Amino acid sequence: MKKIIAYTDGGSRGNPGPSGLGVYITNVDGDMLAEVSKYLGVATNNHAEYEAVLVALETLHAMFADETKKISVEIRLDSQLVQRQMDGIYKVKSPELRIQFEKIKALQKEHFPHLTFQHVYREFNKDADRLANDAMDRKA
Repeated sequence: MKKIIAYTDGGSRGNPGPSGLGVYITNVDGDMLAEVSKYLGVATNNHAEYEAVLVALETLHAMFADETKKISVEIRLDSQLVQRQMDGIYKVKSPELRIQFEKIKALQKEHFPHLTFQHVYREFNKDADRLANDAMDRKA
């Protein structure tokens, strides 16, 4: 089965404050397939982290369409909270984050049956972090 890895990161300067997200998508050999850097306006760090996962899945679906059902997708993120909430270890208590959580779960059910979430330390998420910071620096 083909495997794709999406590194995601969201950040906020002020929490809430100016926020952005970064998505860096590779194949298993580490070859970059796509990158996204998006400014989100004023938001919390957790909102930005969730939005990064959502944008990663939307980007993958745009790239691969219905082929996503046959691809193993691993989301690597440095937010242990989001990873544990997506895996059902922690409950999602925030109503705002619950909306994003439900959107991700709906995409997973419809398009990504082989989706996993993997917590990684920040030093292994530098490309997504760079893209998120670029978005916050640009504010666009």
